[in-house]
Amino acid sequence: MEQEGKELLSLSYVFCSDEYLFRLNEEYLQHDTYTDVITFPYGGENEVEGDIFISIERVKENAATFKTSFERELHRVMVHGLLHLCGYGDKGEEESSLMRKMESDYLRQLEEV
Repeated sequence: MEQEGKELLSLSYVFCSDEYLFRLNEEYLQHDTYTDVITFPYGGENEVEGDIFISIERVKENAATFKTSFERELHRVMVHGLLHLCGYGDKGEEESSLMRKMESDYLRQLEEV
């Protein structure tokens, strides 16, 4: 958040099941699909405040699909949600490409610590 020039006000991670996240996706976003993460932002332009819901089942499946560890995939999804709270999107090829690059950059920094 500091590197993005944002101030942290409040951040909650909620780890849940596929079904719970699916219901949130339907109810709040009108999407009839499973997903690994949903972010609800509440902060202003330079503030980070929000809730990030993550499906643990989906993270496990993604880790197997992408041949990575559960821990690394969980960290990727956590960073992904945080980037959404910082104002980044992932709709369309250009936004998705930037999101993946930023995920990779921040994950690399985490691994160096």
